[in-house]
Amino acid sequence: MNPVLEGIRVVDLTRILAGPFATMRLADLGADIIKIERPGVGDDTRAWGPPFIGDWSTYFLSVNRGKRSLTLNLKDPRGIEILETLIRGADVIISNFRPGTMEKLGIDYARCRQINSRIIYAIVSGYGDSPDQRGNPSYDVIVQGESGVMDLTGLPEHSPTKVGISLADEVAGMLAVEGILAALFSRERTGKGQKVDVALMDGMLSLLSYQGQSFFATGESPRRRGNAHPSIVPYETFPTEDGYLNIGVGNEKLWSHFCQVLGRADWVDNADFRTNTDRVLNRARLVELIQGVLKERPTEYWLGEFKSAGIPCGKIQTVAEALSDPDREKRGIVTEVPGPEGTPLPMVGCPVFFEQGASNSLLPAPELGAHTDEILGEIGLNPTERNELLRLGVV
Repeated sequence: MNPVLEGIRVVDLTRILAGPFATMRLADLGADIIKIERPGVGDDTRAWGPPFIGDWSTYFLSVNRGKRSLTLNLKDPRGIEILETLIRGADVIISNFRPGTMEKLGIDYARCRQINSRIIYAIVSGYGDSPDQRGNPSYDVIVQGESGVMDLTGLPEHSPTKVGISLADEVAGMLAVEGILAALFSRERTGKGQKVDVALMDGMLSLLSYQGQSFFATGESPRRRGNAHPSIVPYETFPTEDGYLNIGVGNEKLWSHFCQVLGRADWVDNADFRTNTDRVLNRARLVELIQGVLKERPTEYWLGEFKSAGIPCGKIQTVAEALSDPDREKRGIVTEVPGPEGTPLPMVGCPVFFEQGASNSLLPAPELGAHTDEILGEIGLNPTERNELLRLGVV
């Protein structure tokens, strides 16, 4: 069964996380990703560690599977000539240089469209591809803070906290994939490519959803509530006799079942707790009462009772527990690719499954420049020309 994006070629000028995360997702779907890297250095994350597996950075391995690596000196005019040849035969070019860098290299959107009118030109940056933002480099943690997300994350009495994953980068990567796929679909109807502009800041602001709308409605900035939901009660983390449990009671039917499990059927018709609005207004007292009951028994007991009653719940797992869960293996989200020296490397695979069209998650991350000669041959350079480029340091 063929991957859904088979035949789509992507020229990948990205590095670090947001861009490589996007191009790995496209590789998972079957696109041919040509990862352009600096000769002798490569993607910055090749050196990020520990941890390492042999000489390989686990950071680099995590977001670069399924790609082909071409080393190319973009400061050399001959390197730009090779890049332009690649663009001529590509469907997508994506970069996450600081805005303005592509113009300095002479491969801005106008030039790329001149080379290939069908090209999808995607750029990922911290704040957007506009002249007034071009002096603003950024990283995930900076944008998490500036977007308001850190101010919403953590316990009320403690300092703001970043999300435990690189959320701004990874959301921007997913939005880049969304934009590229939409542009490819549009091209099928119009025959024309277009520019796709994705910013980390825009992505994080878009995730504010009901928190942002709360501000627009009230004029007040939402406060940090730890694990509690601002508009639903009970919907948070509760201590048990021997651990912690997440519980989400999102409607009145669930509230009735929840009270039955706790042995507190009298709460159902209690005027202070009868509706979700009542429970939100009387949050502090109700949460204290619930905690008192849940602390009487261990986590596994409550998990069994709540699941039997159809109440959404779950224990807080470590990363090791989450990735070792047999259900993840059955689902196919945890997979293996050939790792360093050919040893199997477990990975979190493609999270999208198709009835017709396989993912392409089984190819490993490339060694630096591993496909340079192969790719140069594909665009028409003979062995003598390829060796000369290597001698001159162009590749």
